[in-house]
Amino acid sequence: MKTHLPKVDLEKRKWHVIDANGAVLGRLAVQIADTLRGKNKPIYTAHLDAGDFVVVINAEKVAVTGKKETAKEFMTYSGWKGGEKYTSVEQMRAKQPEMLIHRAVRGMIPKNRLGRQLLTKLKVYKGPNHPHAAQQGEAVKAAA
Repeated sequence: MKTHLPKVDLEKRKWHVIDANGAVLGRLAVQIADTLRGKNKPIYTAHLDAGDFVVVINAEKVAVTGKKETAKEFMTYSGWKGGEKYTSVEQMRAKQPEMLIHRAVRGMIPKNRLGRQLLTKLKVYKGPNHPHAAQQGEAVKAAA
């Protein structure tokens, strides 16, 4: 018996527009990661890119629960001794609010070339405007 391998039609990928205003970061990231991987489709296969494009607007208005606004820290490392830098959610929201959502989603997808390919389909924007209006993305309600 042969394994059925679904055809992934690259031209039929949909565009989803998600408004992050008031959405909880973790729940939103799970919803985005599932859409990028294609887990919401019947043709989902773990080793194929069957997902859709996702445009996230109002990234600066995403919510975090508890004390995460000040207590949660993101670390970057330059590779040099003492080259660690820590940034809180509050500081990141002020400088690069898009990175909050981007880093949360990046942690939820595979850490291989498939994951890097999936991340190219994620578009995150600070305000309510985005340059992908021509793709006629369908508005999706963010996870509560």
